[in-house]
Amino acid sequence: MMDNPQNKQSAEAPQLIPPHGGYRDLQSYQMAEIVYDATVVFCDRFISRRSRTHDQMVQAARSGKQNHACGVTEGCMASGTSKKFELKLIGVARASLEELLLDFQDYLRQKGLALWGKDHAKARAVRRLCYQKEKISHISDLAILRKISAKGGKP
Repeated sequence: MMDNPQNKQSAEAPQLIPPHGGYRDLQSYQMAEIVYDATVVFCDRFISRRSRTHDQMVQAARSGKQNHACGVTEGCMASGTSKKFELKLIGVARASLEELLLDFQDYLRQKGLALWGKDHAKARAVRRLCYQKEKISHISDLAILRKISAKGGKP
């Protein structure tokens, strides 16, 4: 049987979406999980649990994480149907996280707090936390976030 060069190329090409499972190893999923964990801590600390805003922010963060996982895992009933549908779920996750970003920006604006630019020293410190392999739920990470938030985001 002759090798088909077209099959060789497609077998060696990197995949946009990996085979089902293994989503926890994807950096984008890990970041979504950190965003979810940090959002829960933030909302529990600064927004009343009875507030609709609290629920919306936590749900948007959860949706960002869950839809990402569902888009690339076999364990989700919706996954496994097609790569097109998996990409759609990733798009839903991205839209949820965009909605969450707007909620955080609204919170800062309504409270008269500074919105840090991406190059602000405190923004860089928070990003460093996100790039670490350990989850943000560790005590040392939460202590750093609490110190930053205690200053109200003011330089």
